Amino acid sequence: MTDEPEVRQDGLGLGRVFDEVPELYDRVRPGYPDELFADLTAITGLDETSSVLEVGCGTGQATRSLAALGCQVTAVEPGTGMAALARRRLAALGHDDVGIETSTFEEWDDRGRRFDVLVAASSWHWVDPAIGWPRAHAVLRPGGWAALLGHVVVRRPGEAEVYAETSGIHERFAPGNPDWGHPPLEDEVRATDEGWGLVEDPGGLFGPAVARWYPTVQWFDGNGFADLLRSTSPYRRLAPDVREPLLDAVAEHIRTRMDDRASRRYLSVLRVGRRAGRGAGIDS
Repeated sequence: MTDEPEVRQDGLGLGRVFDEVPELYDRVRPGYPDELFADLTAITGLDETSSVLEVGCGTGQATRSLAALGCQVTAVEPGTGMAALARRRLAALGHDDVGIETSTFEEWDDRGRRFDVLVAASSWHWVDPAIGWPRAHAVLRPGGWAALLGHVVVRRPGEAEVYAETSGIHERFAPGNPDWGHPPLEDEVRATDEGWGLVEDPGGLFGPAVARWYPTVQWFDGNGFADLLRSTSPYRRLAPDVREPLLDAVAEHIRTRMDDRASRRYLSVLRVGRRAGRGAGIDS
């Protein structure tokens, strides 16, 4: 099973379900490794003079790292609860100069502003590609870059893995749900390093994407793992009277059958491509 950032979801409004649980989301969802931002800086030439537009900043997990680079950051976030928490977290770190504007990217008023780098961290799959890619091209300066950050859930051979361990529980509470599945092997995912991943390709608006992978792992007890799942879209979309008994049963299984310790392995991914053309359209 892949995490949301590498998968196109049906129903563009579904991304706003995270606004129901901003504190939980901020607490349990994985951040991005420092090496990823070092590579982003090296590839795009980001420095303190650069302007960055972040699309779908959520609670500001990636925003904090971008602000720490010293560049000028403007973020767009449709969820009012997520945006409010992001502002509080950034202010507590002394980054209250980051502008967070509450809007979808599709409806956002750019007021003629142009940026050097556009970043979307675990969010671009919620943007309508027919609008998102042309808008990204339009708001970037000539020579600008688009960077998509995300996480893919993976497994390693021989290691106990929660989805496999609890497949019967999932089928009992939510039978036939297409979101339940076995995560791919880490080596299989590393082999898929071409282009923009599973989001729709931008066509000629951006050059070929460079992909970089970063292995990360989280460890949880049963209750913590249930909270992690509670923060993700496949579980948020379930009715509460299905979701909560299901997650209680998963937590109990981890406590009693897995020594109350379960891993969630990811490959964090950076995909970066340069804006094509000189003007608002595609120039030769």
